[in-house]
Amino acid sequence: MSKTPTRELITIDGVNVVLQRDQSPMINGGVLEQAEMFRLFNIFDDKFQPTNKGLADGKPLRLYDAKTVKVDLSKRSKEDMGFWHRNIDAHEIIFCVKGALKWETEMGTRVMHPGDMLFIPRGIAHRSMLCEDSAEENVLIELKIAGEIEYVGEKS
Repeated sequence: MSKTPTRELITIDGVNVVLQRDQSPMINGGVLEQAEMFRLFNIFDDKFQPTNKGLADGKPLRLYDAKTVKVDLSKRSKEDMGFWHRNIDAHEIIFCVKGALKWETEMGTRVMHPGDMLFIPRGIAHRSMLCEDSAEENVLIELKIAGEIEYVGEKS
């Protein structure tokens, strides 16, 4: 029986290096220690309830925390943010996963729907509001990025 070689791309400093393997990297003896780092969880599970679900001044739920990046889960359901917020320490990238929210910013207003991503630069005042497309539960993933960031989406 002949094996078909497997190609593997390894990204080093933004450049793909192509390896050829005689077998898939999935063929191994199993994860013997630290298997929890390959965590898979469902953000819609009831155990993931940030305090901002029903309170405009509640906080999103921090899921991951690193020196330069924070990952938060936000679930807005009942109240508009009656206040403005500025993140002086980090840029924010917000992904709409479920529902819809209107974001008012110093740079204009945007309505986010599932699949939309919004970039709010560090220091820009903003707040989220319910809108006519909002659901009973509006779910967002928020990245707070402390380092400098450059949009390269159309260059890729």
